[in-house]
Amino acid sequence: MKVKDVMNPDVIVCGPEDTIGDVARLLKQNNISGLPVVEDDRVVGVVSEGDLLKLLEVPDHKGLWLPSPFEVIEVPIRELINWEDTKRMLDDVGSKSVEEIMKKKVHTVSPEDSIEKASELITRYKINRLPVVENNKLVGIVTRGDIIRGLGKL
Repeated sequence: MKVKDVMNPDVIVCGPEDTIGDVARLLKQNNISGLPVVEDDRVVGVVSEGDLLKLLEVPDHKGLWLPSPFEVIEVPIRELINWEDTKRMLDDVGSKSVEEIMKKKVHTVSPEDSIEKASELITRYKINRLPVVENNKLVGIVTRGDIIRGLGKL
């Protein structure tokens, strides 16, 4: 079975200049976990929920220790953490461009490749989706679920 037999030709994409906020909405509205970043019909990156979640990691506050519940009574915790910096960081996340966080090394397959090849790439690189490219242009996407459904038809 070939990739073209199981791929989705209706790919939801974003551009490198799109904001992270826009991409987060696209993921939610379409119930997907990632998408190709496309410029002039060419795949230039991939962005996923995992990439977005990494942006929410709280920055290191120079050896911050977390007190026990009993110590909270005695320690003015607000003095240990600069809450304004953390709030500003979270406010700025949505306005960054996707280009700043997308993975630029993109593994792709051809519509004529076997689903075994696609499965091997997905497994080897621990990814959830592969853009399907023909003549350097995006023509579809194949996910783990697509491959599993294809195997069910054999």
